[in-house]
Amino acid sequence: MRTWIVIILLLVVGCKSRQAITQAEDTYYTCSMDPQVVEAMPGKCPICKMDLTPVKKSSTGNDGVLALSEQQIMLGNIRVDTIKAGRLGDRMVLTATLNFDQMKAVSVSSRVMGRIEKLYVRNQGDYVRKGMPLFDIYSEELNNAKQEYLLALDKQKTFGESSVVPMDELVRSARNKLLLWGMEESQIRALEQAGKAGSTTTYVSKEQGYVTSLDIREGDYVMEGGTVVRLADLNTLWAEAQVYTSQLADLDRLSTATVELPDLDGKQIQGKISFVNPEINPETRINLIRVSIPNQGLQLKPGMPAYVILKSPARRMLSLPIDAVIRDGQGAKVWIQSASRQFRPVEVKTGQETDDRIEIVSGLREGDVVVLTGAYLLHSEWVFRKGVEMPSTHQH
Repeated sequence: MRTWIVIILLLVVGCKSRQAITQAEDTYYTCSMDPQVVEAMPGKCPICKMDLTPVKKSSTGNDGVLALSEQQIMLGNIRVDTIKAGRLGDRMVLTATLNFDQMKAVSVSSRVMGRIEKLYVRNQGDYVRKGMPLFDIYSEELNNAKQEYLLALDKQKTFGESSVVPMDELVRSARNKLLLWGMEESQIRALEQAGKAGSTTTYVSKEQGYVTSLDIREGDYVMEGGTVVRLADLNTLWAEAQVYTSQLADLDRLSTATVELPDLDGKQIQGKISFVNPEINPETRINLIRVSIPNQGLQLKPGMPAYVILKSPARRMLSLPIDAVIRDGQGAKVWIQSASRQFRPVEVKTGQETDDRIEIVSGLREGDVVVLTGAYLLHSEWVFRKGVEMPSTHQH
């Protein structure tokens, strides 16, 4: 009889010991503040000296669900919200440089060959008004044309209509030659009144703008058609930005273009895309776009750095804060709440981004409860508990 009692007692003690061992193997202790601390027995955290929290290893089941305690959710600042469809617009920021509006830039050239005797503009940045003298030129061809015109006028007065040769046509032909070579009507009338030609001729500007380059100096010879000065209208400028080929698909010609100037305390000016280069540089794989902007008060200077911000019209879509999406080499994932204090990762496909939000193309449905803050803490908790990366799961 005593023998049976001893055997029964040994069986009861053995069952309780195995139950305790099984419970101990299914539980580990970690710190809520420092989850990298993992101990097999209860005690204090060696880092922050807080009591270690027991965690069941079965809290991360094979279905990819992660269960947390209320204390862990509070300390991890894990917040969730129901995802809803909203309106989101694409935003692209490009590095740019201000440049002259080439559509409003002109080159003033000499119509005859000769020597520049005097320049009336000497510095870049000088403003040239329409009708303002630019340079005096000594040209033998132009001087001979002046003499021919004076001679034709003299013969017209002497012979009149009695001449066999129609003098009116000769005078008209000589006069047109002077006009074609750049002389003004007022200069031709002054030549008629004086009755003699000077050695030099003053050329006046038929355009207005700021001097961007001066290609010649006093005493230099200029060929027929040679450029003397270049002028540009600075009331409108171009912001020239570079676009990589990978960004061309997201570029919308109808996007709202904003040019931001860091040298002017981030001043922003609204403009519009006036040009997109149809040709791509095969070496750099870079394209060029131009945004035309007004230059009120001439505060903007060519060569200034700028940023071109392109915003496309907003459209309805599912979106989340960028921090709610975990992206790695395997793709993008978010954590959703499947039950009370239970979370699981879901693989998603992302789309366009703004400053702080990202589009969710697929993987989520409107009404899902998504973790907005603390997603990376959930990821770390999974790794610490399982020792492996998150599984790739899909929501059906």
